[in-house]
Amino acid sequence: MKALDGVIVLDLTRMLAGPFTTMILGDLGAEVIKIEDPENGDPTRDIGPFFVDGMSAYFISINRNKKSLALDLKSDKGREIFYKLVEKADVVVDNFRPGVLSRLGIEYETLKKINPKIICCSISAYGEEGPKRDHPAFDLAIQAYSGAMSVTGEPGRAPVRMGIPIGDLAGGLYGAISVLAALQKRERTGEGCRIELSLLDCTFSLLTYMVQYYLSAGYVTERVGSGHPSIVPYQAFETRDGYLVVAVFTERIWEGFCKALGLEKLVDDPRFLNNSKRVENREALIPILQERFHERSTDEWLEILNRYAVPCSPINTIDKVVKDEQIRMRNMVVEFFHPTYGRVKTLGTPVKMHGEMEEFDPAPTLGEQSERILTHILGLSEEEVRKLKEDGVIGNGNH
Repeated sequence: MKALDGVIVLDLTRMLAGPFTTMILGDLGAEVIKIEDPENGDPTRDIGPFFVDGMSAYFISINRNKKSLALDLKSDKGREIFYKLVEKADVVVDNFRPGVLSRLGIEYETLKKINPKIICCSISAYGEEGPKRDHPAFDLAIQAYSGAMSVTGEPGRAPVRMGIPIGDLAGGLYGAISVLAALQKRERTGEGCRIELSLLDCTFSLLTYMVQYYLSAGYVTERVGSGHPSIVPYQAFETRDGYLVVAVFTERIWEGFCKALGLEKLVDDPRFLNNSKRVENREALIPILQERFHERSTDEWLEILNRYAVPCSPINTIDKVVKDEQIRMRNMVVEFFHPTYGRVKTLGTPVKMHGEMEEFDPAPTLGEQSERILTHILGLSEEEVRKLKEDGVIGNGNH
């Protein structure tokens, strides 16, 4: 039995942040019903350039362990079906702009009259208050507005977007955490609730000590590339044939690091006696270290640094890390079979609950489970389902 077995989640989300939240809940055992527009479905179904027998690789990556119900929520009959699902559901997750739920007649105030125990989680770009409330935004704008982009990149060069969509992923993670907390609260009190999250808030919260540096001392963190504003050395170095990173957190590690590089004299150098001194004299220290790293290959340095217990790592490309033994041993690359598009490999889940089997269902085609959801969960007859299809209220596409 999985942690969320028996929990029904109605997923109204699209793109990345919301689907990431519901995928986590699905991985934990919830029955996630992805409700999509019958005509086009989630826009990520069409995001290229990579497809697996017609299904977007992007869509596959964030929509496993879900069932697809193609349902027209703008129609009276569609909303009636949705309301019936709410009666049986535990959670509703959406990432519409503020005001959309009210226009559709599916906002929390309406749904809690149908099911007082319902938990609703809304994720929007900027939240439901403030001057940015109605502004559209995607991950890039959130990274920029939150301050995250201002600290990403090389000194003296233009700010850059983080390689992973951290704005969307932050909202997705906080969404899952919030829903789990709300389910726990409901277990104790019997009451549902409404959760409201902003991608801006979630991303801004990840700045942690950087914001605290400013609030405490007025210090504005600047771009330091792969380095750290308050720890030296803590960055990437170029070797004879590639790159590696080192993280020298303590004076004990510093001593081992200097021995590993054959630079024992640096331990007693007054410029580098402690981390504060090394931060102060960063520009003098880093060229010395970089010159030494150029003398050997990445693998040679990693073997030496590991011998001295210095935290270090190669900078793996995606193709290398996917094949890495550590990743494989942790079951972080999994494979499943889908009757429409065959065998597909995808990311596993980082949540390892001992005693529970890791099982994955592939991302669904548009409306793949529409008929089954309506007959098995709502008890509609085959004739009723056929009429809904004829009226365009539901779809059973193969998108």
